[in-house]
Amino acid sequence: MEEKEIYAELSSIRNLMERSAKFISLSGLSGILAGIYAIIGAGLGYYFVYGTGGMQYRDYYISDDRLIWKLFLIAAAVLVLSLVTGLYLTLGKAKKKNQNVWNPSSKSLLKNVAVPLFTGGIFILILMLRGNYGVIAPACLIFYGLALVSGSQYTYTDVKWLGLLEICLGLLAALLPGYGIIFWTIGFGVLHIVYGSIMHFKYDR
Repeated sequence: MEEKEIYAELSSIRNLMERSAKFISLSGLSGILAGIYAIIGAGLGYYFVYGTGGMQYRDYYISDDRLIWKLFLIAAAVLVLSLVTGLYLTLGKAKKKNQNVWNPSSKSLLKNVAVPLFTGGIFILILMLRGNYGVIAPACLIFYGLALVSGSQYTYTDVKWLGLLEICLGLLAALLPGYGIIFWTIGFGVLHIVYGSIMHFKYDR
């Protein structure tokens, strides 16, 4: 067997092992759409908080409970739309490639992202109930980033870098709580669109 044939055989074995150990049906397009949903949601949040006036720095600019719950519902709607879109496109990609979505790697991925996400969700609800609104946006970014880093070992390495960027952005947002909407838009909107575009051109084509 020639050296080129040996290399091709080893490459095929490595790809087969990666497919069996990692969940590779994630859709890049779902990341792009999730980013668009987040930007639309942030635009609505901006309107509710600032109205038609310009954005000014406010350390803890939200004190109306009704406004808080409006923002919560917007965030929940963005989350549900993103999850439904991601699930639909992921199932479509898996079907196109004749892959089983519910496998050991996808189960491990869900288990690893579940703990940071559920912990973060409960923590954010506690913040809301106690009126600590200024750190809600940073908490969203940090716990989401931790979930991505935790689950990245069972999927594409790119997910880890997205998670690290989300964590860094969340920590920066904690230093400037008055700009929560801006950081939320960058983290869940812009970064998702950039990440989804990279994933789409690298793995979906």
